[in-house]
Amino acid sequence: MAQRVRNPLVGAFAKYRLDTTVTDVGTVTPTMRRIRLVADEPVGFPYVPGQHVRVEINDPLSVSGLLRPGETLRTYTIWEFDPDERAIELRAHLYDGDGIGLRWARTAAVGDRVPIWWPQGEFHTRPAPFHLFVGEETAGAAFGPMLRALEPADRVYGVLESESPEQDMPMPGPHRLRRVHRDGAPAVASPTLLAAVAGLDLPDGDGAAYLAGEARTCQQIRDHLVRERGWDRRSVKVKPFWAVGKRGLH
Repeated sequence: MAQRVRNPLVGAFAKYRLDTTVTDVGTVTPTMRRIRLVADEPVGFPYVPGQHVRVEINDPLSVSGLLRPGETLRTYTIWEFDPDERAIELRAHLYDGDGIGLRWARTAAVGDRVPIWWPQGEFHTRPAPFHLFVGEETAGAAFGPMLRALEPADRVYGVLESESPEQDMPMPGPHRLRRVHRDGAPAVASPTLLAAVAGLDLPDGDGAAYLAGEARTCQQIRDHLVRERGWDRRSVKVKPFWAVGKRGLH
């Protein structure tokens, strides 16, 4: 079998890169696929639940990668990490459209070799009097590990939106978020999700809010919390996973 020829520049960044193999794939919901990767060697990188990896779909240091950097890497939150098994599970949303990430997520198969670039990102829980999670299908992949990391006694509030009940991704741990469904309403600047958040009975004062998913929806919910509920903007973390027409967020 022919070996893949790597750009020698990769050596300078090798400590941030892992070679993995797909060992299992499956369907979580009609629009969510799980992909399990196992690393070739023990994983020694630090990791905080909520952080993401970059999946190397095309070599970023090849000639084509340098000419078209937007067509090389895609970001996926780590759903679950088992260091003893060297295993990383990702959850990939199968949206309507096209893109290298979508094509990879749809076609990833057991035995595929997948280089990844190890965790980064500041979207994770922090100590707070209570926690608020708001997002749609794409947010669930990040909220799952974040909820799992909380203590059972932590106070948790929030809303998860999806198109319909069959697209509700199960969440781990004892904490439960309210579920709402668009039923054909727009996911962009979602009125369904905003109305659900406006109807939440939240404790007084600032907690820690985590907003993820479609960019305009995240913005309008952040504005609601800050302008109408008096939250300090610094208490609201926002992670836009997608935006219509924006390259790399599609």
